[in-house]
Amino acid sequence: MQANAISVRAALAIRLATLHLGRVRISQLPSALAASDEIAPAGADLALFLDYDGTLTPIVDRPEDARLSSKMREILRNLAQRTPVTLVSGRERSEVARLVGLEDLGTVGSHGFDLRGPAGSALRHEVATESLPLLDVAEKTLQDRFQDWPGILVERKRFGIAVHYRLAAAEEAREVYQQVAALGAETDGLRICEGKMVIELRPDIDWDKGKAVLYLLEKLGWERRHPIHIGDDMTDETVFQALKERGIGIYVGESLDEDRETSASFRLKDPNEVGLFLQKITQPD
Repeated sequence: MQANAISVRAALAIRLATLHLGRVRISQLPSALAASDEIAPAGADLALFLDYDGTLTPIVDRPEDARLSSKMREILRNLAQRTPVTLVSGRERSEVARLVGLEDLGTVGSHGFDLRGPAGSALRHEVATESLPLLDVAEKTLQDRFQDWPGILVERKRFGIAVHYRLAAAEEAREVYQQVAALGAETDGLRICEGKMVIELRPDIDWDKGKAVLYLLEKLGWERRHPIHIGDDMTDETVFQALKERGIGIYVGESLDEDRETSASFRLKDPNEVGLFLQKITQPD
């Protein structure tokens, strides 16, 4: 058994050497569905890291409407019986855990600032708690400023403030972006981060989703596992980059919408393809 595990890791290392392409445009990424046997070969010890919004659920106008389907929940339940699965989200850690409703999974919330290991693990870690008072002040400023703006949603998270402008008119969206960016620039200790139709203020420290994933791999003794991260947003690029030399990043989305450069190595078109991919690696042929 040990010899077989070593041979799988050796074969996987050879595959990875040919799969990593450097930064390319999303439209150039090959399909993860077509390469599932290469990405997750039979016998490999995996560690799956999955974003929530836009990955396990479709992107919606309001965050509260992003509900996990019963089919996707069953896929995740089956997958977690084979390999460790960790949710990696910009949402509050407790919120994304509640939405998925599977106690066996690890959870990383607030873009990496709040994390918990899987069931049976005592691992708990929070980063930048000293920034909470700054976020409290910024939250009040933004709530007061945009309370009468139609289509603007100010969402407070424990370690960040997200200002959603998906429902706003284009001219208003630009004005909102500029005002939030200005507040971030003038507030020592906070920084701005961009997502899909959202701008966020977060603690200005050297920490992100990618560093949180590497922290979990180290603290849980998963250094010899083959990590795979699936995500759809700019914040997931930090994980794709962090895993570039040791795992696989899979971007979710249509290149027609956003054909930018990425550190991912493969692509899935939408959450439906994510479900198909996870099924394939749960029950390999």
